[in-house]
Amino acid sequence: MGESGLPSPLPRVWRWWEDGAHGGATNMATDQALLATVRADTGTWRWYGWAQPTVSFGRNERIVGRYSPEALAVAGVDAVRRPTGGRALFHWRELTYSVTVPLPAAVPWRHAYDAINRLLLDTLLRVGVDARLSTQRSTRTPDGPVCFDAPAEGEITVQERKLVGSAVWRQGDAYLQHGSILLHDDQPRLATMGAPADAALAPAATLAACLPTHTDDALRRRVIDSAREVVAQQGTVTSFVAGDSWHDMLALQHRHFADHAWLWRR
Repeated sequence: MGESGLPSPLPRVWRWWEDGAHGGATNMATDQALLATVRADTGTWRWYGWAQPTVSFGRNERIVGRYSPEALAVAGVDAVRRPTGGRALFHWRELTYSVTVPLPAAVPWRHAYDAINRLLLDTLLRVGVDARLSTQRSTRTPDGPVCFDAPAEGEITVQERKLVGSAVWRQGDAYLQHGSILLHDDQPRLATMGAPADAALAPAATLAACLPTHTDDALRRRVIDSAREVVAQQGTVTSFVAGDSWHDMLALQHRHFADHAWLWRR
């Protein structure tokens, strides 16, 4: 049973995928392909990185008139629109995760969100990060400036500063949650690309600040290993193995997320 008194929405079987660094379109296509191929009794936990600095925009975020292809090119960053909601997020020196699970229509999405955030919180506590779940009620809107400007209720924080930025999407009986655990705070770079310069008045929390004696690679390894231990307490963990139709599905999704019209649709 979860803390809410309801049965856990998380499956008892997990596929574990420590993926590499990819371009923005490939990363989003991969997460969407995992969502589209969710198994009835199995979740997938994926860890990945970024081949170059990348800004991702929320599924329905308004970016036309605020950002431009030219400004992004001058800044030397890739850009992609996520399949999930939320607002602009700068990806580079971070640890990125995605979780895809089956979620019946009768189960509120927030139930899955809280359960996954609890696993992430337990992971960070295990490695020595004094993290908390925020109880703040945010008044932000989907068209607000940036993801890390303020924590919302249920997000993971350190000393009231946001450490993990997550975004979600529900598709039929499947649920996707993915996001960034910051190693360093690169979010101010968004101000050079179109976000208001004062969008993030308070700096974000970072793993490097919480555990300053560790290298970035060591931090990544510790968090991933700790997360696997936490997830293994929920059920069986096996390595991810792509099915026969995986590459066709990934190619289909990649065409979508690499489409200029999708990125700049609003």
